[in-house]
Amino acid sequence: MNFSWTLLLAFFGLILGHGLPGMVVGGVIGFVVDSLRQSQRYRATPSAGGFVGPLFALLGAVAKADGRVSEAEIAIAERLMTRMGLSAEQRREAIASFNAGKQPEFDVRRPIEELRHWVGLRRDHAFPVLDVVIETVLAEGQPSPQKMAILQQLAFALRISDMELMALMAMKGYAWNGAYGGARGPGRGPGGSGYVPPQRSAQGPDPYAVLGIQRNADDRAVKRAYRKLISEHHPDRLGDLPEDMRRRAEARASEINAAYERIKAERGFK
Repeated sequence: MNFSWTLLLAFFGLILGHGLPGMVVGGVIGFVVDSLRQSQRYRATPSAGGFVGPLFALLGAVAKADGRVSEAEIAIAERLMTRMGLSAEQRREAIASFNAGKQPEFDVRRPIEELRHWVGLRRDHAFPVLDVVIETVLAEGQPSPQKMAILQQLAFALRISDMELMALMAMKGYAWNGAYGGARGPGRGPGGSGYVPPQRSAQGPDPYAVLGIQRNADDRAVKRAYRKLISEHHPDRLGDLPEDMRRRAEARASEINAAYERIKAERGFK
């Protein structure tokens, strides 16, 4: 929960109320405001079915971005339909949307905008959506600059930073240095290869990459990154997402916990 109004009004209460009583009153009022804002934020999220069309349209566009749609990419889309438990009507919508996304003239900005609207301020919904798209991006191994550009464009629309996107890819055993910079802003085309082959050791992916931090980060930064990630990826916060996306969140939470435990063991802090 964001406590910005709690802290702000507590500060003003301390100044204007000349001491602790004013701070307490201001803090209580701010907490009520923050609670109301949080409840409105969660109610504003549309139903889970609202993202099926734009999601599969974007998957079709990603699959076609390098000029051809592979069997592996089609198989991923079909498995996703099954794992999400789509109804017959939703499945028809998903297939039609995927085929529409494959068309040469298809504009990815429309489904990205629809997904941005569906996610709203729910970052815990943004990550499962990105996870699904990453799976298609990496379906054939080394992704093309065109696929990475679409992925970055989606991440930018969902307010996910390059570092957070790198962490998501690291959880799948891949490292990416962010060189596909074109999608982060208008007028910048995709450049050089930002892909690095799988970086998964016998112990799993690089724990620092999973937490989205540098190896020279201090212990406080490690703990702060862990708390932030685990709060955003915890499956208990996902609400009405399909079971498949809940399982993805559970897997990511496990990866985050494992990465943190490895760093703690390596550094010797609790």
